[in-house]
Amino acid sequence: MITYTDLKDNPKEFLAATGLTPEEFLRLLPAFAEAYLASQPQTTTLEGKPRQRRTGAGAKGILNTIEDKLLFILVYQKTYPLQTMHGLCFGLSQSQANYWIHRLLPILRRALEQMGMVPARDAGTLAARLSPDVPADLLLDSTERRRQRPQDESKQSKHYSGKKKTHTDKNLLLVNAQTQRVEYLGPSEPGSVHDKKLETISK
Repeated sequence: MITYTDLKDNPKEFLAATGLTPEEFLRLLPAFAEAYLASQPQTTTLEGKPRQRRTGAGAKGILNTIEDKLLFILVYQKTYPLQTMHGLCFGLSQSQANYWIHRLLPILRRALEQMGMVPARDAGTLAARLSPDVPADLLLDSTERRRQRPQDESKQSKHYSGKKKTHTDKNLLLVNAQTQRVEYLGPSEPGSVHDKKLETISK
C-alpha cells in the first residue's frame, strides 16, 4: 500500500509516482489543505445531514492524513490507472477509490487556482496572463495521454492514435521555457487528430 510516509524519502520514486518532487509537493500541500478544509461543511455532513460530531471525529479512513489525500489524487492524475488498480495501490475498494477521486479532484483544482498554476484555456485569458513588457520564450507542442478503449466502434477508430498504437486523447500545450510553466492548455481532442489540426482548433 502506498503512503506518503513511505514514499517521501525516495525522491526518484516520488517523482515517478506524482510528477512532483517532494519539495514541490510540500509547496502545494498548504493550498490543498486549505481548499480541503473549505470544502468540509462545519454544521452538516457531506450528504447534508446535521453533523453529530465535530469535523474530523469518528472512525479514521485509509486516507487519514491530508498528505495521503494529496498523494492519492496526484498519483491518479499522473498515471491515470483503472479505479480498481488505483484502489489496490492505496488499500481501497473500487467504490472507495471512485468516491475519493471525485471528492479530491475539485479540491486539487481549487488549490492550483489559488496558487495561480492552472493554465489558460482560451486566448483571452492567455493574453491577460502574459506581460507584454516581459517577453516569454514559449514552446508549442502537443501531448497524448492514454484512455480506456471506447465501447463504440466509431469512437474506437476516432480515438486510436497510430503514433502511440493505442487509444488516446490529445491536447495542445504552450509552455514557458524559462519557468517550465504550462501557460495554455488546449481542448481535448481524439488521438487520431493531427498535431497541425490541433493548432487550428485552438485558434
